Amino acid sequence: MSYSVIHEKWDQAPDHITDGFSIEITAKDIDSFPKIAKSLPPRTPVAVTFLPGESLEARLAAAVMVRELGFEPMPHFSARRIKSHEELQTMLERMVKEAGVKRCFAIAGDPPEPEGPFADTTSLIETGLFEANGIIAIGIGGHPEGHPNMTNDECFEVLKSKCDNINNRGMKPIIVTQFGFDPDAFMEWLEAVRNYGIDAPVRLGVPGPTSIPTLIKFAARCGVSASTSVLTKYGISITKLIGTAGPDKMVDAFAAGFSEKHGRVRLHFYPFGGLGKTIDWVQEYQQQ
Repeated sequence: MSYSVIHEKWDQAPDHITDGFSIEITAKDIDSFPKIAKSLPPRTPVAVTFLPGESLEARLAAAVMVRELGFEPMPHFSARRIKSHEELQTMLERMVKEAGVKRCFAIAGDPPEPEGPFADTTSLIETGLFEANGIIAIGIGGHPEGHPNMTNDECFEVLKSKCDNINNRGMKPIIVTQFGFDPDAFMEWLEAVRNYGIDAPVRLGVPGPTSIPTLIKFAARCGVSASTSVLTKYGISITKLIGTAGPDKMVDAFAAGFSEKHGRVRLHFYPFGGLGKTIDWVQEYQQQ
């Protein structure tokens, strides 16, 4: 079965490990993104995050900008931050009408308690509003290093259930993982995903180049393993936490380690050090 989502040909193996990558922005990037975006390949998927304190109008303006610049906007919908069914409907309708959105990313969100009727990703999907508004693909989260509230088997079971639910509604699931530092853990997880019978395309989360303290800060905030052994594998010395670090070793390992057993895979970059630095890094890496 062909797995084409918008302009992406997932059944065609990329020539280069970074081909077909995606990236994310926040509403705060609306002024700087147009100049930086000149270096992005046309139709690059650009996720628009759902941060606390940012209004629908701000996220919508960012998604519209992404579309007008020739890229594919993928706005986030954070279940526990959405206060009502009507709010979700309004968000979807406006994203589709004003930004031409065809894909979304559904997450549970950070609040321990929901601010409205949606407690998790599944509760968003099961409203039927995504397919009703013409959405053709939904991104869902993957956790290569496990989930704090579920066993590994439970994680795979929930992930498969979400994929099946999305497929049964006539849309396509795309798994986008949390970032991490251990390529071996990512590839082992990816193989386990396939062995569990989940064949959806996967975008592996890669941190863009930034200062070492910033990387460690985001890791702590997101519950990502940053042990001495993992950081060393990534190329960071725990005794020298100064300077910057890029994902060269991690992406090298992906390029060398991926095979047919890992299925359809692309990279997703988290630009913790800034969009410009991340895009520059991708271009430089492609020329090596």
